[in-house]
Amino acid sequence: MNKVHNNKAWWLVLPVFLLVAFSAIVPMMTVVNYSVQDIFDPSTRIFVGFDWYKQVLQDPRLHDSLLRQFIYSGCVLLIEIPLGIAIALTMPTKGRWASLCLIVMAIPLLIPWNVVGTIWQIFGRADIGLLGWSLNEAGIDYNYASNTMDAWVTVLVMDVWHWTSLVALLCYSGLRAIPDVYYQAARIDRASAWAVFRHIQLPKMKSVLLIAVLLRFMDSFMIYTEPFVLTGGGPGNATTFLSQTLTKMAIGQFDLGPAAAFSLVYFLIILLLSWLFYTAMTHADKNR
Repeated sequence: MNKVHNNKAWWLVLPVFLLVAFSAIVPMMTVVNYSVQDIFDPSTRIFVGFDWYKQVLQDPRLHDSLLRQFIYSGCVLLIEIPLGIAIALTMPTKGRWASLCLIVMAIPLLIPWNVVGTIWQIFGRADIGLLGWSLNEAGIDYNYASNTMDAWVTVLVMDVWHWTSLVALLCYSGLRAIPDVYYQAARIDRASAWAVFRHIQLPKMKSVLLIAVLLRFMDSFMIYTEPFVLTGGGPGNATTFLSQTLTKMAIGQFDLGPAAAFSLVYFLIILLLSWLFYTAMTHADKNR
């Protein structure tokens, strides 16, 4: 007997597709349109082709911001992924303490990005901030507003404080999904804690780790609000990342054509790197 497929349920999904098309595809096409035109005013536009793309790709501001962005995102992944795994391994699995740990870990994720920047802006001040005052009292000359290294470390620590919880919670969910029979077999074989982590826990966390790496890379590569509130991109341009460079170009200078080309290049960089991360991790998983 041939099965009759009822596709009426797709009509329930249609509003979602229309909403996505309106909120994503239409603005994207507008940006593409702006990127090939020189806009003098709403009624005066000249088609320039790929001139803005050539200008943007040769712009030293893009090169400098891209280098800072790579360094920052690399540091974020190198710190937050291992730290999140370590925290997830130490979290209790049952009882009230497990629920309490989950609540505590979720608190930083609930704080808006601009509030996070404001918290650390006050926290790091040498006159009223606990962190800045304590470091200066300990003999460490700390000032994130004037010292490049202090600004970098502060922005990085702020991101680690804000987002390591996401990695920990994802890893925790992956650990809880491992059946007990694996641990029972490991106890029978008298496997060490390192052997259990290497051969049982880490392989079973591959899927959630892939999600964690992709989410943290994409988010760190698009970071804007926190460093803007904390340092304003300074001192100098030390913490001016790609998103801030794009904002200055689009809003500060009102160069809509180059800014549109910049945003599309920015989008393609994120898309390409995310695809490379996904391909590399899934390929490594298949070869095991």
